[in-house]
Amino acid sequence: MEKRETFTPFDAAEYLKTDEDMALYFDAIIEESNGDPRMIAVALGDIARAKGMTQIAKATGLARENLYKALSADGNPEFSTVMKVIAALGLKLHATAAEPAKPRKAARKRPARELTAA
Repeated sequence: MEKRETFTPFDAAEYLKTDEDMALYFDAIIEESNGDPRMIAVALGDIARAKGMTQIAKATGLARENLYKALSADGNPEFSTVMKVIAALGLKLHATAAEPAKPRKAARKRPARELTAA
């Protein structure tokens, strides 16, 4: 008889033990998500479950059930909800330039007679 393997679904919340773990996870998701709002919402849900959804609900003033729904793959949270959750989780958003700024070339000044000839 062949032995069957059983697998349990992966749950990131089980591995988020410290505030640093949570911040690094959120930062990695933002970096890798290519702007996908669902990935970011799900990551916030993972972190909220790791911290305790009831605690986050109290801190944000939002219903626990609504947070579960908003921070799921099918959710579509408002930006204000996302910001409340980020604050309640003790996280901060940080922006950096996507690419280093390229030096600007100085505009070539055209003599007046070239402007009238053009």
